Amino acid sequence: MSVDTTGRHRAQRTHIWRHVPSQADVAVFEAIATPPPAELCHALRWFNHIKSYQSQKNSLPGVKKPLGQYGPAGVGDSTTTVVQKAAADDDDDDEVDLFGSDDEEDAEAARLKEERVAAYAARKANKPTLIAKSSILLDVKPWDDETDMAKLEECVRSIQMDGLVWGQSKLVPVGYGIKKLQINCVVEDDKVGTDILEEHITAFEDFVQSMDVAAFNKI
Repeated sequence: MSVDTTGRHRAQRTHIWRHVPSQADVAVFEAIATPPPAELCHALRWFNHIKSYQSQKNSLPGVKKPLGQYGPAGVGDSTTTVVQKAAADDDDDDEVDLFGSDDEEDAEAARLKEERVAAYAARKANKPTLIAKSSILLDVKPWDDETDMAKLEECVRSIQMDGLVWGQSKLVPVGYGIKKLQINCVVEDDKVGTDILEEHITAFEDFVQSMDVAAFNKI
């Protein structure tokens, strides 16, 4: 039913069926995509009136029929033709693979993701590993002023282990003629700690009374 036909019909009757809103009005309303133009005042008034019933349209009286069965006498029912055309269009759509492209896109996305992961892993593998190191200044104290400090230092430097490099040293007076050995070393944090250094150094118990950490700095 065209908007023009609806307008002429509205000039004759308040609603499509009888004089109350019904399923006939709902069927025609749903078939009209936009409000009728202002010059079709009867049709526009009807459109706005039925629009106000949208929240209760399912409770309106009557049985919804094919659209072509509504309207003035003498207007043929073109519903069958419209339905057949819609069915034919659906058959054409069935021949189109609507999901094939999505599958292809998913496969392509997965492939690109794998390539990015592989590239990241390769970069990470080739990147030099940062080795955490620390510079430690040790105070090694003798038993008394008669301790051979040269021999004491020789004992300390004899400690060799992976991740340990001995540096400069000096003797520092502590009083009463006693001097302590202050010696620097660089260690790899994952391999050498102050506890293991103390254990090895104090093992020379004939020369070493104790060991203290004077300074500790991350490199």
